[in-house]
Amino acid sequence: MMIRLVLPIFCAGTLMTTSACAQEQDVQNQPEQSLRLVEAEATLETIAQDWRDIDPENTLYITTDYGTFVIEFAPEFAPNHVTQIKTLARQKFYDNITFHRVIKDFMNQTGDPKGDGTGSSALPDLGAEFTFRRPSNMSVTLVGKELYSGGSGEIDTGFYKAFPLATQPIAQSILTKDGKVEAWGLHCPRTTSMARSGEPNSANSQFFLMRGIATQLNQQYSVWGAVVWGREGLTRIKVGSVGEDKNFVPDVMRSMRVGSDVPQDERLAVQVMKTDGAAFQTYLEGLKSASGKLPAVCDITVPTRLKP
Repeated sequence: MMIRLVLPIFCAGTLMTTSACAQEQDVQNQPEQSLRLVEAEATLETIAQDWRDIDPENTLYITTDYGTFVIEFAPEFAPNHVTQIKTLARQKFYDNITFHRVIKDFMNQTGDPKGDGTGSSALPDLGAEFTFRRPSNMSVTLVGKELYSGGSGEIDTGFYKAFPLATQPIAQSILTKDGKVEAWGLHCPRTTSMARSGEPNSANSQFFLMRGIATQLNQQYSVWGAVVWGREGLTRIKVGSVGEDKNFVPDVMRSMRVGSDVPQDERLAVQVMKTDGAAFQTYLEGLKSASGKLPAVCDITVPTRLKP
């Protein structure tokens, strides 16, 4: 019997951020960071060109009792995982599947038809896509450097679209045979990633949506997307684990659909701020501390909206 787990080993990871043990809190309980986010968004003036629509074929809708989670896929990070999830969603495999393992400050795990962590789909298991090769024309907005125990010194961190990532300096691409550098998605709040067993190439149907920061998962699990709408609902999913917590009644994914399969009049016109644009740079300026320092990448939320 194979159990697919996401290991909650907090504060012991590969990418060491300043808030690796950040806890779920509301705005009034974390005034400094949250007020800066609110103020930065409230004072930001934008035009239509500062925002981008998301491709319905590259979008996932998960309906829950806490609203709809809209996820943007990251096929650049994990193309095979994106394909598998799309295939299963189109088979309606995920409908009425529970969030069978939910850990506060960590993640919401789902995708198991058995509902106890041992199930999977009939599709083949997937090979690991923990890292990817970033081409020189892949635009990444850097926000800082952070300690990286997987190598010497520090690693660049930033955003590709709405996806937080770590990357080797793109200047190194001139030294590589394929003209690319190593990069990987980060397990920040709102990131979506694939569960697996102790064997790296064992991901199948189970996945998880991040509630907090988990640096120890970076380069150990395959990041395939990020929640861009309904994000406040992620921390409303009931905490507990099937088989461990007595009387735990898990929440359910009512349905899961690829955006292009959702009727046109039921789609949400979600837009994401372009992270390679001037408005995002202005937004970042508004997040800087009095000393001029930006928050760590996992503490930055890319603005989203419904199209006016």
